[in-house]
Amino acid sequence: SMSLEEKIQISRVFDELGVDIIEAGFPIASPGDFEAVTEVSKILKKSIPCGLSRHIKKDIDACHEALKSAKRFRIHTFISTSPLHMKHKLNKSPEEVVEAIKEHVTYARKFTDDVEWSCEDGTRTDMDFMCKTVELAIKCGAKTINIPDTVGYSVPSEFKKIIETLINKVPNIDKAILSTHCHNDLGLAVANSLAGVSAGARQIECTINGIGERAGNAALEEIVMAMKTRNDLMPFKTEI
Repeated sequence: SMSLEEKIQISRVFDELGVDIIEAGFPIASPGDFEAVTEVSKILKKSIPCGLSRHIKKDIDACHEALKSAKRFRIHTFISTSPLHMKHKLNKSPEEVVEAIKEHVTYARKFTDDVEWSCEDGTRTDMDFMCKTVELAIKCGAKTINIPDTVGYSVPSEFKKIIETLINKVPNIDKAILSTHCHNDLGLAVANSLAGVSAGARQIECTINGIGERAGNAALEEIVMAMKTRNDLMPFKTEI
């Protein structure tokens, strides 16, 4: 893991590169993470700082406390939606998860108009249930909807279909930006992210050199160069 000084240094570089959002940490997780989010949020000039939280009010409070010195900031809050995670990780019914989304997205929205919501283990979530929860999160104020391939399980054709289905079936999807968050357990994090963009996603969550838990995340530099090199097939641009 990086020291506070290293996190500040790399955040300055990301800011200069033109990275839109910098998720600097999980403030409730440890005093070190709280300090990192606080200090990074103070030094950014263009990038928007972001903190991560579960659907727990004290998590959201910690995000706000760490980020409040920034002119603009984002709170990213998440909850599991797959049958496996709801049963064995959360010990919650689908109905309880729906109520948690309503309560905590609404709560986060009190602190900022820039709220991101994630359905953890999204690629193993029932599609009808995902559509229901995405619609609710947007209704409660989420401006970004992130679809995580939490365990690196998906493949490009499947991930593309998930994004397409959300665009076609969620009636208020035009009020939010769709985002991808892909892990590299099958070596497909970048491919899945690009498939998501081709289907209509407009934010990619990624890391420098693909650094991340287990096999890592989608690599920022590979995504940027893929879009630049094959702009004929992906007529999009980043600010990097």
